[in-house]
Amino acid sequence: MEQSQVAAVPPERVRYRLTRLQRLLPVLPNIAMVMAFQVLIWLDEGPFGPLLVSGLLLWVVLPVLIALLPFGVTLTPSAAIAQNLRRRTIPWSNVQAIQIESFFGSRTVVIYEAGGRCTRLRAPITGFLSWDRSFEEKFHTIGRWWLDHRGPDWAPVPPPWMQWGGPPVSDGNPYAPPA
Repeated sequence: MEQSQVAAVPPERVRYRLTRLQRLLPVLPNIAMVMAFQVLIWLDEGPFGPLLVSGLLLWVVLPVLIALLPFGVTLTPSAAIAQNLRRRTIPWSNVQAIQIESFFGSRTVVIYEAGGRCTRLRAPITGFLSWDRSFEEKFHTIGRWWLDHRGPDWAPVPPPWMQWGGPPVSDGNPYAPPA
């Protein structure tokens, strides 16, 4: 059976974002809390209007706006672009490992860089209330992109804490080859 030419061409970029349910679930308790608070005020015959508006703005509109931010990761041939609260571009040649870690009961993907910095991706993520059925597939896709695009001259770099017991490094660069 022959594969078509369209299916054989790899995509230029892959983008993973939070699912719609993952974005909306954190906001639902806020809505319930504001409505319950407003019912209590109404039953006590207190001022209903001003507190409702401020409560809705603080506990519903603000979390909804935060939930609409494009959290996730975009994979390009040259780098992984992580969109957390700030956008970071991580070149594939600088990545040392990609792992799954548990964080507050959820499983997330973490990218480790040569300088010792690690970046926890906001998406893909899976957990009790933010279940993602294709989390493992997305993790393996990110790992495959790293392996395919890190370059032929990529070499593993020991983490900075491994240098403490070793020989002194030249020029203050812990990743420079020994002299």
